[in-house]
Amino acid sequence: MVTYFALKHLHVLTVLISVSLFILRYWWQYRASSMADARWVRIVPHINDTVLLLSGVALMAITRFWPFTPQGAWLTEKLFGVIIYIVLGFIALGRRPRSRQIRWFAFLLGLVVLYIIVKLATTKIPLLG
Repeated sequence: MVTYFALKHLHVLTVLISVSLFILRYWWQYRASSMADARWVRIVPHINDTVLLLSGVALMAITRFWPFTPQGAWLTEKLFGVIIYIVLGFIALGRRPRSRQIRWFAFLLGLVVLYIIVKLATTKIPLLG
């Protein structure tokens, strides 16, 4: 049980770091800050997201909630939400030239998707039931 709580807290911590970095990186990019180009800003999110993924997989193994099963329908929706969030993050933060309006819209949609992901994780009730 101690392992479960430790992993759960690690998972929640990495989620908070990930969301904070997403917002901060968007802000730096929006303001054309030199911080957006700092080396650590390109490295730390990948390390954090790797720990986030690994802690999530470990939690699935411990709880026996698996996506694409009737008991894990909420988890399936959460994983699709994560994929959508990643795509929106690429649009909002990517190096490819895009208008500010498109980046802003992708950023806002990313925050909405994050809310849905957190809602699914905390309630464990699928939205599409």
